[in-house]
Amino acid sequence: MNSERELIRTYGPDNGRRIGLRLQNIRDAATLEDLSKLPQTRVHELKADRNEQISVDAKHPWRLILICNHEEAPRKPDGGLDWGRITKVQLIEIADTH
Repeated sequence: MNSERELIRTYGPDNGRRIGLRLQNIRDAATLEDLSKLPQTRVHELKADRNEQISVDAKHPWRLILICNHEEAPRKPDGGLDWGRITKVQLIEIADTH
């Protein structure tokens, strides 16, 4: 899904525009940590069967699901993902995870 028109057709006008905005936010952010500082993105790591997937709020109930797109994911000393060093992500789906 590349164009705003496609997003609006698939998700409706409000959701499609917000999803398009979030996709642009993702492209513009230098790191995952930068993305997490934007208002209303509520960036967080998922758990259980979605371990190491990252959720970014679009417009309820839609979320953009990302994965780290580094050959080896940057990690903190405790083993968690180091958001400040994640500079490449891949969108794997737009979903209602609830």
